[in-house]
Amino acid sequence: MLRNIATIGAWTAASRVLGFLRDILIAALLGAGPVADAFFVALKLPNLFRRLFGEGAFNAAFVPAFAATLAGEGEAPARRLAEEVASVMVVWLGFLTVVGLPLMPLLTRLLAPGFAADPAKFALSVTLCRLTFPYLMLICLSALLSGVLNSLHRFAAAAATPVVFNICLIGALVLVPPSFFPRGEALAVAVTISGMAQLGLLAIALARAGMSLHLHLPRMTAGVRLVLRRMGPGILGAGVTQINVAIDTIIASLLPAGTVSVLYYADRVNQLPLGTIGTAVGTALLPLLTRQIRAHAIAEVRATLNQAIAFTLALTLPAAFALALLAEPIMLALFRHGALGGAAAAKSGAALAAYALGLPAFVLVKLFSPGFFARGDTKTPVKIGIIAVALNLALNLALMRPLGYLGPPLATSLAAFCNAGLLAALLARAGDLRPDRAFLGRIGRVLAASLAMALALALAQAALLGAWPALMANPLGAIAMLALLIPFGLACYGIAGLGLGAFTLDLLRDMLRRRSRV
Repeated sequence: MLRNIATIGAWTAASRVLGFLRDILIAALLGAGPVADAFFVALKLPNLFRRLFGEGAFNAAFVPAFAATLAGEGEAPARRLAEEVASVMVVWLGFLTVVGLPLMPLLTRLLAPGFAADPAKFALSVTLCRLTFPYLMLICLSALLSGVLNSLHRFAAAAATPVVFNICLIGALVLVPPSFFPRGEALAVAVTISGMAQLGLLAIALARAGMSLHLHLPRMTAGVRLVLRRMGPGILGAGVTQINVAIDTIIASLLPAGTVSVLYYADRVNQLPLGTIGTAVGTALLPLLTRQIRAHAIAEVRATLNQAIAFTLALTLPAAFALALLAEPIMLALFRHGALGGAAAAKSGAALAAYALGLPAFVLVKLFSPGFFARGDTKTPVKIGIIAVALNLALNLALMRPLGYLGPPLATSLAAFCNAGLLAALLARAGDLRPDRAFLGRIGRVLAASLAMALALALAQAALLGAWPALMANPLGAIAMLALLIPFGLACYGIAGLGLGAFTLDLLRDMLRRRSRV
């Protein structure tokens, strides 16, 4: 499991680094103005489907069904199931794309109702949404191919596809002259082109794995009905975090101009640990838990979940504290360039701190959900998801006026804790999650080491208080601040963790041995 997590995490980290480069270029060229707001709304709709299908509902429904068929009946029936599902998806998604294009003004009004007050901004948003909408079909089909590859324990190609997405958008910014094609439209077209490239890359990887798929006339077979039945409620259960972020966009569109962009930049930084850790663990965990549950190995299920929780919290807790404390210099260093001024970057820093508060909960939701999906249970997460979405909406409405742009990220973080807590309680009641004293002690020591690191970072910032305004006055100063504080924080966490016994050199060696046996 650890080797698979490392593979997925490495490719996801590479994608996030390229994503930062992409967003730095967008910030420098578009800033937080109307074109940036319009593009981020246009990107939100297909991105929502990408995260729901690629990392959520479709994975949760298809991977257990495909993996169980592969293990129980063999390669040919599993291939047939994948081809049947793909054939139905092509027809349905093609129909949805054709119908969605003329309805785009309505969809845009639903996703960003505040834009209607600015006709030019609304019209641009509709145009960009139409250009990005075909990506929905392409990325959903890519999710199917990724699920097949993941079930075959070939994680690299699926994890590498977001790199293609970022390369296409960077190319549009760097290579397409704005005099030839406006930057907003160029970015939107690049989104759809990236979907074609990702689908092609995954098709090649499947062919090399000896599992090429062919389309047939669509038929609602028993296998297809099972996947669709599980997938329906799973859309909300698996993608509640993304639905909450979409609610943030709706609320942000009602706030002053530029708020959508401010929250987008903050969320992008928060997605680095969330995507690298949470997505990697959740993706690697689902096929493993499916096999263990199929073999009725309950003790192994509990051990796997405990190991995954301890591993993720050892990475996520210090990351959350560090992001909250260093949010302002991070955003100033990354995004205060060109068209994006210091005031907007500072606002994004405050929003990042609010998102960072919920980072452990965001990651744990991705970890706990496979515990239900592996049993084919998509109804329980959807019930919890409804509660979390309702809470997020209520908190957004309550906080948007007194806190302004800080209301949406804070509401999302609080809703994530509710979601993670309820999922954990139900897993424990079902007997799949059984923390023992050793596990709880280790989590306590990880928390203590993270708090020690946070205290050291706070003291270091206080020592630099006199030089802080000058350092924050330009991006180079913020970069110099990060160059000092990030290695210092890592060293403090490592020393505190070893001293408190949160992790030991023997444990690291044991993890490496486990990795070599996976």
